[in-house]
Amino acid sequence: MRQISVFLIAFVIASCANENIYSGKILNQDKLNNLNFENKTNLLKNLGNPSFIDPIEKKYFYFSELINKKSAYNKKINYSYLFVFEFDQNDAIISSKVYDLKSSKNIKLVEKETNNQIVKRGLLESIFGGVGPQQELPTTP
Repeated sequence: MRQISVFLIAFVIASCANENIYSGKILNQDKLNNLNFENKTNLLKNLGNPSFIDPIEKKYFYFSELINKKSAYNKKINYSYLFVFEFDQNDAIISSKVYDLKSSKNIKLVEKETNNQIVKRGLLESIFGGVGPQQELPTTP
């Protein structure tokens, strides 16, 4: 019985401890106030490698979030930001955007869709497309 009461007291004390949980880049207030970078080299020097690089448009995405956890049921998001940087051919920053993910009212979803060639070709053709005579591709000199 004594062991159970000691366990319960330890559990209650441990669950009352505050804990800060960082996700993504850990940014202090100085870095948040001074986000005016000129080029990719300066950006990488100050913020480090990005959280994600868009392989098509070559945009850099930095994610930063701080959650204050008081207990298993009491979590508060202090901030949650997504920084997007776009570059030109000379690696100069041509646009930078900051999205506050905590208030997701400002975020608009894009309704574009990628073409699905499997549906256009048909299921049987996509499964058995490599069977039979092959079409020759035109050669360029």
